[in-house]
Amino acid sequence: MYTTKVLGVAAALALGLAACSSGNSGGGGSTGDVKGKTISFVPGVSGDSFYITMQCGIQAEAAKNGMKVDMQAPQQFDASLQTPIVNAVVAKKPAGILIAPTDAKAMVPPLLQAKQAGIKIGLVDTTLSKDGIASSSVSTDNVAAGASAADALAKLIGQQGKVLVIAFKAGASTSDDRQHGFEQEIKKYSGIKYLGAQVNDNSPAKAASIISATLSANPDLKGVFATNQFAAEGAATGLRNAGKQGAVKTVGFDAGPVQMQQLKRGDVQALVAQQPYQIGTQAVDQLVASLTGKKPNPKIGTTTTTITQDDLSKPAGGQAAYKTSC
Repeated sequence: MYTTKVLGVAAALALGLAACSSGNSGGGGSTGDVKGKTISFVPGVSGDSFYITMQCGIQAEAAKNGMKVDMQAPQQFDASLQTPIVNAVVAKKPAGILIAPTDAKAMVPPLLQAKQAGIKIGLVDTTLSKDGIASSSVSTDNVAAGASAADALAKLIGQQGKVLVIAFKAGASTSDDRQHGFEQEIKKYSGIKYLGAQVNDNSPAKAASIISATLSANPDLKGVFATNQFAAEGAATGLRNAGKQGAVKTVGFDAGPVQMQQLKRGDVQALVAQQPYQIGTQAVDQLVASLTGKKPNPKIGTTTTTITQDDLSKPAGGQAAYKTSC
């Protein structure tokens, strides 16, 4: 198992500043300023253990400040479903909104309206195409994480053969960045032929179909990078249906219960795990700073950990697993 330092020196400085901000805004004198106020959390999609784990972090840190948290999530990772949720949240006038925008462009108008209504905005996981709407953004450096996935996959296939990316959503900053990071890094391996990326729209069934079609055209496929939980779930299903699990190496993204079981079975050979709980706590700290007149850190990056089957029996491997409830 290894941890990716996602932002280098800049990250260290940012996290150091965040820690200072957290110390000031997470308790002590600021608590009275926000006590009893509400944070509305709008994740990208319901039922995703990544966002459930993040919600646990948000709730724990909010409780330290005497704040309440409500959560509303779209049933699919879709801006047309997330927008009415944001509009309904704005009508309730919470102190702040923590949101994972499902589309960098489409979510600008509703969140701009929220800001104009006097609500503080904090971004988690994904981002927006327009600056100045949110006071802070906390996420994994997904370009670096995608590069880590490329290195892990290259190692698994002996730096030889054809590889595919299954991207979960075109226009979602996290998906695009992971794909970009993978594509830039995989160029370093002259023996690897990159077949490009296909989008599964957050559907495991569609990811399985992508695998089936790719194997029909490229029966010598050697590796797959699945950019989120649902892409990894579908990729494993597609490979199992084709009798190719283990023969085609897969690097998944996220460490939900399904992925951890797939890793244990050998359907997936490596997982790039994020730190959603820490993203949640950091996001609350920065939102509290904004609400109490302090200067929030505008951008904070967290690390990723790549785990293999060998790590499952180790404490750190268990710590990487996402939660299904708080």
